[in-house]
Amino acid sequence: MEMNKPIVLVNRRIPGDLLQEMRLQAEIRLWDREEPIPKDKLLEMAAGVHGLLNISADPVDKALLDAAGHLRVVSNAAAGYDNMDLQEMNRRKVMGTNTPDMVTETTADLAFGLMLAAARRIAEADRFVRAGRWEGWRPSLMLGLDVHGAALGIVGMGRIGEAVARRAGGFGMKVFYHNRNRKPEAEARLGCAYKPLDDLLRTSDFICVLAPAQPAPIIRREHFALMKRSAIFINVSRGKNVDEQALVEALREGSIAGAGLDVYEKEPIAAGHPLLSMDNVVLTPHIGTASAATRRRMIELAFHNLMTALKGQRPPNLVNPEALDND
Repeated sequence: MEMNKPIVLVNRRIPGDLLQEMRLQAEIRLWDREEPIPKDKLLEMAAGVHGLLNISADPVDKALLDAAGHLRVVSNAAAGYDNMDLQEMNRRKVMGTNTPDMVTETTADLAFGLMLAAARRIAEADRFVRAGRWEGWRPSLMLGLDVHGAALGIVGMGRIGEAVARRAGGFGMKVFYHNRNRKPEAEARLGCAYKPLDDLLRTSDFICVLAPAQPAPIIRREHFALMKRSAIFINVSRGKNVDEQALVEALREGSIAGAGLDVYEKEPIAAGHPLLSMDNVVLTPHIGTASAATRRRMIELAFHNLMTALKGQRPPNLVNPEALDND
C-alpha cells in the first residue's frame, strides 16, 4: 500500500478518468469487467481492504465481512441498501452509505416513460412495424389509453414519488398517493391527495410502485383484484415488492390492461418467463438510473462518501449511524 493511502475495492468497471482521480486518493483494487464479480473472487479481493465501492450492489454479508477484516465502510452507488447486512455491519462498526439524491430525476423519467409506453403501446407498435405487419392506417389500429387527465396512484411517496408527481402535473393528471406517513407539505406543493391503499388501487388509472424494498410484497393478488380492468401497473422499485405470479395472472386474465416493469423477483428475468410473451407488458432491464450523467454522479458521490468515512469523518448519506454509536 502506498504511504497513507487506504485500500479501496471497486467491484465493477468504471470510467477511466474517474479511476485516475480515485487513484490520487486511494490504492484501488478494481474488478475491471462489466459482468458481476464471482463470490469467491470478491472474497479474495476483499482481504485487507478498508473500503468497498459497491457499484453493483453485491451482498455485504457475514462471509464478505469475515473476508474483509479491515473494512471500515461500504459505499453503494445506489439509492437502495437492502444488500447490506446492517446488523452485522453495526456489530463490526462498518459504516454503510448510499446515493439517494442522485437517482431521483432519472428514475422518475423512466417511470413516466414506462407509463407512456404501456398506455400508448409504443413497444408493441414498434415490433408491429419492424415485423412488416403495418398495412396502412386503420381506425382501430393500436388503440391505447390516454395518460393526460388520468388518475395516477403512487405507492411510496419518497423523492422519486414526488418527482413522478411533478411530471404528472404537466399532463394534467389527478395524483393520489399512499405512503407509510402522510406528507401534507407534498400535498400542498404538488396538489396530490392521500388515499388508503385499497382506495388508491380502486380509483387510479395508473398505479406506480416507488416504495423502498420491503420484506414482503406490498402488492398482492387481492390488490390486483381491486384495480380497474383498464389500469396500467408500473414497478420501478424492487421486484419483490410485488407478487409477480399474481401480476402475471392479472395480466393473463385481463384483470388489468397492462404493465411496465423495470424490476423483477429474480434478475435477470429467466428465459421462458410468461411476462416475455405478453404484448401488453413493457419490460426494461433494471435501467432506472441508466443515464450516463446520472451513473457518473452516483459513482462520484459514492466515492466521496467512502473517502469521507476513511478520513475519520461522518460520511454524507450514512445509512447506519448505529455503527458509530459507541465511537
